[in-house]
Amino acid sequence: MVESDEQLRCLVAQACGNPLGSPQRQKLLTQIIRLTAPRLWRESTPYYQDALQQTWLYFCRNVCEGLTGQIYDPTYGSVVTWLNAYLKRRLQDFYLNQYREQTTTVPLRLHQSKSGESSEIIDPVDNLPATPQAPPILENLEIWATTDADGELRRTHIKGRPEVNCQVLILKRLPPEVGWKELSEEFKLSIPTLSSFYQRQCLPRLRKFAELEGLL
Repeated sequence: MVESDEQLRCLVAQACGNPLGSPQRQKLLTQIIRLTAPRLWRESTPYYQDALQQTWLYFCRNVCEGLTGQIYDPTYGSVVTWLNAYLKRRLQDFYLNQYREQTTTVPLRLHQSKSGESSEIIDPVDNLPATPQAPPILENLEIWATTDADGELRRTHIKGRPEVNCQVLILKRLPPEVGWKELSEEFKLSIPTLSSFYQRQCLPRLRKFAELEGLL
């Protein structure tokens, strides 16, 4: 893995040596993504693909310029370490949102002092890290989806349900995203049906937009 990490560092240096949006940089970033993807953290959760997509967008915007976050610093660790740290934070955000959806009231627990004399009520959510603000790139995604210049997002819908289309789902899934459970109740469709359609039809179009914008 040491040689692979060194190879990734060299590719990052080469990519950042080319202008933003140039074909040369995009080609190198794509190569880095292909080499990195198999080594990223994996888990079987319904929101994993969403978190992964956010991670790739973050990578493309911050590996060289730090446009929406902290620029990648190779002295801190490998590209894989950097991306895994971000991916796990996004998964934690999704998990926290799901947790809040599933509980109408936040459970409280009593914390007793060592002396046993006093106790205080602690909200577990207070101890969780705050969700960071959505990066500016998401504004561009929102404009693209809302405008839907060629109408492709609106035309791409679940069979027999034109109101449940890629435009609606992409906008609802942008942070702060609407949960699958809530979407299921709103559209009277199962979570697997919605999630499967989103991953098969909507995410590829989202990736295509990111590629055209030079993000992937």
